[in-house]
Amino acid sequence: MFENKLKKQMLAGKPALNGWLSIGNAFTAEIMAAQGYDSVTIDIQHGALDYSDVLPMFQAMTASNVTPMARVPWREPGIIMKALDAGAQGIICPMINTAEEAAEFISYLRYPPHGQRSFGPTRASIAYAGYDIDANDQVLALAMIETQDGVDNLEEIAATKGLDGIYVGPADLTLGTQQGRLAPGFDRSEPEMVELIKRIQTACANNGIFSCLHCGTADYAAKAVGWGFNLTTVSGDSRLLATAAADSVNSWRQLIKNTDGTKNSDIKSDSKGGY
Repeated sequence: MFENKLKKQMLAGKPALNGWLSIGNAFTAEIMAAQGYDSVTIDIQHGALDYSDVLPMFQAMTASNVTPMARVPWREPGIIMKALDAGAQGIICPMINTAEEAAEFISYLRYPPHGQRSFGPTRASIAYAGYDIDANDQVLALAMIETQDGVDNLEEIAATKGLDGIYVGPADLTLGTQQGRLAPGFDRSEPEMVELIKRIQTACANNGIFSCLHCGTADYAAKAVGWGFNLTTVSGDSRLLATAAADSVNSWRQLIKNTDGTKNSDIKSDSKGGY
């Protein structure tokens, strides 16, 4: 029988670290998956990619044995089912505002009689031994609460039958609940936002489902684990690449600035136009 390692890990009470992929490239996915994450999520919603990128990205992650997941663009059955058939073991769905929307989302992940997922796990049946309708119990359904409506209906959403967890995106949560008073972003420190994030975690715990939080830094993620979050995402491929590149460039420029040797302007060209 197919078993979801990430679900097993979180049920055992062990916090999980999730990686994030926004660049539509199999090699980038392979690099990220090899770094020791427990799971890695392909961001189909905001990532610079489409389904033709998603399938090879899932394939590239296989060797690292991480749990692959996907954030879909919307609560739409077609892309949810195709992502599952391609090998996603968990689906993060944005903008869930009511228990009815949560139930509809969940139905797209479950085979009958528990849902309306169409049977045809083209790659999943090859990638995972024993993958069949028992996947109903293994594939993770994670709803995102990002709006005031979602917050107002938090308890009902968290109590929705078949929901495995709630994934908090702090940027949209801030944008959706603060009416523009606060700029969107990760790692919230405002008392009202920290209180809201903790409230979502409590609602998850009270209903026996997983709480997940998107973070910008490892320090904040560790704090969130202390609050009780089961899964934290720390940054993502594009941000990590940009940060590492910027650090390298800044280090080079600082070292060159502090060098007492010959300056570029002092170098004369030779008669042949070379240097």
